[in-house]
Amino acid sequence: MTQSDSIAYDVVVIGAGPVGENVADRTRAAGLSTAIVESELVGGECSYWACMPSKALLRPVLARADARRLPGLADSAQAPLDTAAVLARRDGFTSHWKDDGQVQWVEGIGADLYRGLGRLAGPRTVEVAAPDGTRRVLTARHAVAVCTGSAAALPDLPGLAEVRPWTSREATSAESAPGRLIVVGGGVVAVEMATAWQALGSRVTLLVRGEGGLLARMEPFAGELVAEGLTEAGVDLRTGTSVRSATREDGTVVAVTDTGDRIEADEILFATGRVPRTGDIGLETVGLEPGSWLSVDDSLRVDGQDWLYAVGDVNHRALLTHQGKYQARVAGAAIAARASGVPILESDPWGAHAATADHAAVPQVVFTDPEAASVGLSLAEAEQAGHRVRAVDVDLGTVAGASLYGDDYKGRARMVVDLEDEIIRGVTFVGPGVGEMIHSATVAVVGQVPLSRLWHAVPSYPTISEVWLRLLEAYRDN
Repeated sequence: MTQSDSIAYDVVVIGAGPVGENVADRTRAAGLSTAIVESELVGGECSYWACMPSKALLRPVLARADARRLPGLADSAQAPLDTAAVLARRDGFTSHWKDDGQVQWVEGIGADLYRGLGRLAGPRTVEVAAPDGTRRVLTARHAVAVCTGSAAALPDLPGLAEVRPWTSREATSAESAPGRLIVVGGGVVAVEMATAWQALGSRVTLLVRGEGGLLARMEPFAGELVAEGLTEAGVDLRTGTSVRSATREDGTVVAVTDTGDRIEADEILFATGRVPRTGDIGLETVGLEPGSWLSVDDSLRVDGQDWLYAVGDVNHRALLTHQGKYQARVAGAAIAARASGVPILESDPWGAHAATADHAAVPQVVFTDPEAASVGLSLAEAEQAGHRVRAVDVDLGTVAGASLYGDDYKGRARMVVDLEDEIIRGVTFVGPGVGEMIHSATVAVVGQVPLSRLWHAVPSYPTISEVWLRLLEAYRDN
């Protein structure tokens, strides 16, 4: 190995996923020289193993489900999906796991890309171990941003490595549909992948620990309606079930549950949480614990460090790509402001340097059939936060636009209203096609729009968005 002299930049970003790319974009737009370090593919988890491939798998599934609700299309939509064609389209959205286009984008913003493992080597210093064994030392005049994301967590089961289990990466990049698939977990990855692979030809068994059901972080009815949809699609859903052991015998996975059931499958997917990718990035050289989540202030600066930022999954505030990109825009603005001596306003809610939405207005869409979408606080979260609130519920199937969307439309909407200020603290929609509706709710929550003003936001007729009028009427009449 050889080591070159250190190269100085204003900002060094570790991790070139969507979060790191957005930090670099903002610091370069502010005129700061920026280096970005990546050990895998430029574009990160979202582009190759998460958001894009998973939604490419799910889109044909949901389109067929919608077609089956419409006379004139229902009969022709009964045929199985062309799994090979769906997987080929998925491959196109991942650029066949090549990052040439993303590299060109980084070069286009004027950032310098370094391939290799980036590790902190003391304050404001990053050492890059390149694939060819060479090492380079980068120093940062103003900031280092850790944007390394998270990885799938696997349970501590003896011999699990020999089973070769799937994580979210294998689930979104598989070259064919397994005949039988066990999915362990009740969160977003679990329900989306159960939805996708059941429709693509696998016989899916979904094992959910505890009695809380699916999508535990959303309103309870969201998990209930998604569970009903999975069961109707043919998924064998078992709640209150934990995997006690897993082995692979002559190529077959055998999972034994805590109830003594023995389940055989071709593959097993564990979708049981995430861990930060901070175990080998040199945190110990700056007094931080390797493998830990990094606590930050609202400008995304690591607690106790005036030069180190942690943006995206690594800070454990909101493990969603769009929320990480939002944080990146805030962090980039804060880094640029501090570099130019502008006062930072991280304590100013909704200001340019404060990631306020992480606390009050995180939107999310679960691409199942039905879809589940939410933003802000659930009823339970709002009550726990000390707000005096009331939940207003509407059957989405009673809205004219929903009945036109598909026969026997089934769904539900909830608005959580702060009774003191008469603003909305949270909204949840569950039903086919509701994912495209959640941004209107996000604007209402972020803008703290008074209900009195929302009466003047007239929804077009006949659309599913007319549920907003129904929610306001229900609040008024009760």
